[in-house]
Amino acid sequence: MYLDTKNEWDPPDGLPPPPPRLNPRQERVLLWLLALNLLLLFVAPLAGVTIFEGLYALFVG
Repeated sequence: MYLDTKNEWDPPDGLPPPPPRLNPRQERVLLWLLALNLLLLFVAPLAGVTIFEGLYALFVG
């Protein structure tokens, strides 16, 4: 079995640092946007149908 005593598999120095993580405020805004999108996923099709039915009733009579 191979024993790596020289740490040959460590990444080389000089690599750019990983990108920063979201701060708490950014996380909160992202969660609110996700919640709003989930709400609109269920509400928007219903609202769209009623608008089309209203326009149909307006033009057809």
